[in-house]
Amino acid sequence: MTQSKWFFHPILIFIYSILALVLSLFLYIYWYVKVSSGMSELIEKFDLPHDRVLAMETWVVILMLSILVGIILMGIIIIFVYHQKIFQLYRLQNNFINNYTHELKTPVTSIQLYLETFLNNPLSPEDQKPYIEYMLLDVNRLSEHINNILNISRLETRGVHETQDIDIVKFTQNFIAKNADQYPNVRFENTICGQVLLKINEDLFEMLFCNLVNNAMIYNNHSEPEIIVRLEMKKRYVYISFEDNGMGIEKKYRSKVFKKFFQIGQADDRSAKGSGLGLYIVYSITKMHGGKISVLDNPKQPGSIFQLKIPGKKPENKNVKYE
Repeated sequence: MTQSKWFFHPILIFIYSILALVLSLFLYIYWYVKVSSGMSELIEKFDLPHDRVLAMETWVVILMLSILVGIILMGIIIIFVYHQKIFQLYRLQNNFINNYTHELKTPVTSIQLYLETFLNNPLSPEDQKPYIEYMLLDVNRLSEHINNILNISRLETRGVHETQDIDIVKFTQNFIAKNADQYPNVRFENTICGQVLLKINEDLFEMLFCNLVNNAMIYNNHSEPEIIVRLEMKKRYVYISFEDNGMGIEKKYRSKVFKKFFQIGQADDRSAKGSGLGLYIVYSITKMHGGKISVLDNPKQPGSIFQLKIPGKKPENKNVKYE
């Protein structure tokens, strides 16, 4: 921690407040004794009006004490706000740990059950196949949770990631085609003519796309989940929208969903879904690329629209990726 950050540490602010309080009491007593005697001598020496001089003395003391009391109150307010933020973070972490423990335990228990079935009941290869497919799904769930933790560490420990000019239209088309088996209900709508280049890290942006699509699938109770990835360009910005027909997000939660560990629902009754990390990863990657992300209402149907705003440009030459 740098010296400037230590200077504003809440513990030091609390110490400053206590010192200011002690100093104010000491100065009050000191000024009352010292200044009063000094003023009395001055009044007698120069034959000054007694009431006017003492009134000036009183205002000086009041001003100085007001400044010191203001410092004390400011310190107490800062400590209170810091305490509230720490308490909120503790609740979010506790919610995350409870839910994540459940998310990790469920596939492990499922795999254990299938393996015990194989051990106690010899099955033919044909009979084993559906169980093996279920176990692979559970392994993928575990891998996804582990990757989320690793991705958070990667984003927070590494500084600047290597970027290159990439045609976002071709990138989006390739992403949807490559993940068609995993996300069969994703459609692509493009209103951009020709190529548009974004200066991005390809791996991180693929991670961003995966997290937004996964989020749209998790918070979707529709019988046929549908996700539309839409590209638009206005002036020098590219708008990438992920529109779904899911449950939607209440306005009171929209400013919170990108915070680390935040989940809608409670871990105690298992109403919280996901890990509370996916949208934080999306926010971090977007910010790293100089963009912004917001949650919008879906005017066509129930659901949400996650919209990214990223600086883009038309290519000056043909030497770009995804031609």
